[in-house]
Amino acid sequence: MARTLIRKNPSNFKTLPLHVEATPDGLSYQSIGLPLNFAQTLQRRKAVQLADSERFVVELANLGVSVRLTLQWQNRDYWVLVRQRRQDRGDVVLKLISGYVPAQELNLPLHTAIQEVAEECLLETPEGWLGGRFNDTWLPAPYAAALHYREALPFVLTPQSGAARPVHCGNLKLLERPRAYVHLPTASLQLIYDLRLQVPKEAKSVSLFHVDERLEGDQLVARLNRKRPDLYLMPLEDGKPTAELYTLKKDELVPASTRGLYLAESFAQQEGWVVREERIRWKDWVRQQGLAEPRPDSRLQRFTGKARELLERARTTLHK
Repeated sequence: MARTLIRKNPSNFKTLPLHVEATPDGLSYQSIGLPLNFAQTLQRRKAVQLADSERFVVELANLGVSVRLTLQWQNRDYWVLVRQRRQDRGDVVLKLISGYVPAQELNLPLHTAIQEVAEECLLETPEGWLGGRFNDTWLPAPYAAALHYREALPFVLTPQSGAARPVHCGNLKLLERPRAYVHLPTASLQLIYDLRLQVPKEAKSVSLFHVDERLEGDQLVARLNRKRPDLYLMPLEDGKPTAELYTLKKDELVPASTRGLYLAESFAQQEGWVVREERIRWKDWVRQQGLAEPRPDSRLQRFTGKARELLERARTTLHK
């Protein structure tokens, strides 16, 4: 049964529409108009058209932020994806950790991105839930009233190299160089930050869970469902994704089905500064990336980190 962690009043959230200017050399945005609540923002998220994907001036409904999070666990890298039922679009997709940027953080969207990681990506050990740090700054513990967070052994977030083309908020250059695109179906500007999450080596029997807020009546409700962890790992080889998905339960990688799966628009093709698609089928994305899906039995032949460790110990014992 799902456990309610927190309830919020959505009317407390405010954001601002954007004026966006783009050229082949860079993109800049600044806020315009009056603050909007969540419902007002959704009303403005209606499709727009742009004749030129590299050079344009447009007004957009909001700024969104995502994190392409690379999890470093047991000497291997994984992208972190989360499952979301998007109520405003009537679909279910796997997406990057993401959220809306509030009005007070439009000039510091990295802060929103870090908070989204703390809210959406939960790491559990038998001794409690792991807190986190971004460099030397502690991340918030958003569910401390409902969950026991460990005081020691935080996971560590660090920025990775960003996109080639610069993004400005007014005259302020975003130093972390997020990837930017205008999503035409929702009239929104989206920024994607590349961050790395390192799990402390001392943390054992780690499980991963996704917690997402859903609008229920007049409240935003965050729930934890242990039967549906909803957080998925995509292994990387030489920094490139593979066509596999897993969940992580007590240090064990559990293969996840990709049948009928859709990925969010951040995985679709980008033309210049523009993404036109609402979503992309898993099979289409795999084909675009030139990947080969594993044979049904190949996943069963993969050892988890724990199994490899046990095998290595056995070999060491035999050779003594």
